Amino acid sequence: MAGWLALMLTVAVAGRETTRELNVFQIMEVRSILGFFMLYPLFRMNGGFATMRTSRPLQHISRNLIHYGAQLGWFFALTLIPLGQVVAIEFTMPIWTAILAASFLGEHMTVWKVAAIVLGVVGVIIIVRPATGTLNPGQLIALGAAVGFGISITMMKSLTRTEQTLAIIFWMLVIQSTAGFLPSLYVWQWPSAYAWSWMVVIAFCGTFSHYCMARAMLYADATVVIPMDFLRVPLTAAAGWLIYSERLDMFTVMGAALILTGNLLNLKAVAPVPARVGT
Repeated sequence: MAGWLALMLTVAVAGRETTRELNVFQIMEVRSILGFFMLYPLFRMNGGFATMRTSRPLQHISRNLIHYGAQLGWFFALTLIPLGQVVAIEFTMPIWTAILAASFLGEHMTVWKVAAIVLGVVGVIIIVRPATGTLNPGQLIALGAAVGFGISITMMKSLTRTEQTLAIIFWMLVIQSTAGFLPSLYVWQWPSAYAWSWMVVIAFCGTFSHYCMARAMLYADATVVIPMDFLRVPLTAAAGWLIYSERLDMFTVMGAALILTGNLLNLKAVAPVPARVGT
């Protein structure tokens, strides 16, 4: 999850820079194709394409089409509202993930998991301080993307029960590059060297962030892993302050403190039960 956080933070900055020049369909297509070639050595080291076979093709297809739509919405929202607001709205995702994981995967909702989600959401609200009135289209798109990400993460957790991590990422890249091929051709324009460099960053970080997430899902419940992602809100706020000179105010500090508290509660270890001594 530390790898996921670092890579996704980089993707947010790279996405903001790249969307200044290129259409989101083109960015997504280049990201998927470059990501495939970046992971190719790992495919070869782990048995080649024969090990990428799956008995659950429909779930791979549905999961990746949902995820593709959510990613498009996320990148598009970056062009409409501030970066920090996009990430903050995205963090309604753990609510959907926790509900879906408990409903369909049989994961147990402990008091610590509920507390982590509640404190995380309250922390996000304090940071964003949503104004009264109507939401603009960027906020609605970001919210829709968050719902899509929640569904996608839950389906990924289900896939980790039978599929290898690399197979999940392999099918993500294949399906999403196929889905976006024609739309990207329609809007294609040759990128500048500056845009190319940022797209390489997006491809690397976007691809290997999912590898990190899939591995985290393998070792822990989705309701444990996802609340840790709340840390991306204060990290993004700090990046905005350092890179774009966005003000880091007391509300951000208070929200970050609540988010961190929720994560610490969520990671609270269950005390082991002492072994009974036979008589």
